[in-house]
Formats: sequence, structure tokens, C-alpha cells
Amino acid sequence: MSKPPLTLHLAAPRGFCAGVDRAIKIVEMALTKWGAPVYVRHEIVHNKYVVDDLRTKGAIFVEELDECPDDRPVIFSAHGVPKSVPAEATAREMIYVDATCPLVSKVHIEAERHHEAGLQIVMIGHDGHPETIGTMGQLPPGAVILVETEDDVARLEVRDASALAYVTQTTLSVDDTIGIVAALKARFPAIIGPHKEDICYATTNRQAAVKAMAPDCDAMLVVGAPNSSNSRRLVEVGARAGCEYAQLVQRADDIDWRSLTGVRSIGVTAGASAPEVLVNEVIAAIQDRYDVTINHVETAVENVEFKVPRVLRAPA
Repeated sequence: MSKPPLTLHLAAPRGFCAGVDRAIKIVEMALTKWGAPVYVRHEIVHNKYVVDDLRTKGAIFVEELDECPDDRPVIFSAHGVPKSVPAEATAREMIYVDATCPLVSKVHIEAERHHEAGLQIVMIGHDGHPETIGTMGQLPPGAVILVETEDDVARLEVRDASALAYVTQTTLSVDDTIGIVAALKARFPAIIGPHKEDICYATTNRQAAVKAMAPDCDAMLVVGAPNSSNSRRLVEVGARAGCEYAQLVQRADDIDWRSLTGVRSIGVTAGASAPEVLVNEVIAAIQDRYDVTINHVETAVENVEFKVPRVLRAPA
């Protein structure tokens, strides 16, 4: 029986960003330098395949520092941690490596500068997300107010409307953030924003590629984890940009084929913490069922690279 024809629109950029690539490399280099086990506080990045692979190499993933012994190295995830975490590690004389994405660290520095200038800070982000917890944890309790929606802005109670600044989580939807920033500026005209947009280049680029291909797709598959903020935003962006059906899948086995019955075009992309091997797995699964023509949708070329911390570049 012949396979039905299908156009597969393949987004670029997709998958790993420089911050994720660096974080994974940090764990692998730590294992090489100090041997197994190396402890990692929280998932190094939000992807089960990546975490499981590092676990087989000797990484032990924990949620809190008190689960780590004093005599083994510990790595802090790419999402960033509150200041209290490295302070505790230092007090315990632990070896630790901070794998926080440099673009997240930039937001931390912004928040600290605003605080030192006497400004109250509004953070646009998702409640409970590790990056939000880490950014708010750079400052004393109450110094940062979290908003998630424009409605939150309308209800905001601030200390002094003339002494405000805002920062954002790096993995948000660009479109959603524009609306929230506009609401903040409308209500608090004196509010100070970042010199350069906090949402990272990789998040912006992946969302732009999805927007470009969405109108031509009957359905879209986003490879990524359910706890990955940037992956979930890609699903939302695809649906808003004209694709009738967008689905988040961790692996090819997760694809709901019944929902794809009758489609003639599928878009495929991946969140910034999803490895290319999983994208290839999804493409192969589609090719098993369809006579596929691949259309590459490239909207940007990325050549960003972040150095690993000096402690890992020095001899053991």
C-alpha cells in the first residue's frame, strides 16, 4: 500500500541553544575531572532524555543541596538558583559549579543593579518555575513582585510608582510579554526596562521560525518536555500563528497519530533543551507513515557559544 503524501516543514533554528549546550558540557566535564558521582541540583535542563543520559554517565540529580554529601562536586542547573544556594555550598566547603545560562545571569545582574538603585522590581515570569525562583532569590524577600498576566498588572500594589523597574524570565512568549510590558508602562509610565530585551535570542528565534511555518501546517509537533517553558510556548505560538493543531511530544512514541488523520502538512520544531536525536526520531516516525517531502524553514542562523567556567578548564 502506498503512503499518503505529506509535506514536513522543518523549523530552523530548533533544539539546543548555547546555554543548554554549555550546561550539559559542564556536567560531562565535571564527570571527567572529578569522576562519578557528580551531583546536580535540579534537572540540568528540562529534558528527560538528556537527564537520563547524564545519569547513566554518573550524574545524580537532586532537588535540594541537603541531599548532597559535602565531599562530592555539585552543579547548579542552567535555570539559575537563589543566592542562598551557593552561600550554603560555600559554608559547607563544597566544590560547586554554576551552570546558570549567561543570559539568565544577565537578568540577575540587572535585578541587583535596580535594587541597589533603590527600585522595586517587577518580574514577568511563571510562578514556581526554577528560573523565576532563582531570579527572585537574588534579592531579599519582597524586593521582587511577580506578574504572569496583564490582569496581574492591573492588580499590582507597589511601594512607589516612580521607583520601579522590570525584568523578565528568558523563556517566555515574545507576544505575551509585549502585552504585559505595555500594561506595565501604561500603568507606571516611569518604570525602567532592560537595556536589551531579557527574552533570550534562542527563544525569540525558535518562536519566529514557528510563526513563519505555522500558516502552512495542518498540524505541528514540538519536541520538548512538559516542564520546559520554552517548549510549551512554542506550542502556543504555533496555534496562535495559524496552525490548527499543535502537539507537544517528548519522543516519537508520544505522537497521537489519530489526531493527525488526514493532514497533508506537518511542522516540526524542538524546544531549546531538546536534542536533535529526538527530532530525527520524530522525522523517521513520520517517514514510516507518509511519503514525505521536507521543506526547511530557516529564519535565523545561530553561532552563539558560551565558555564553560574556568574551574573546569583548569587541570584537576
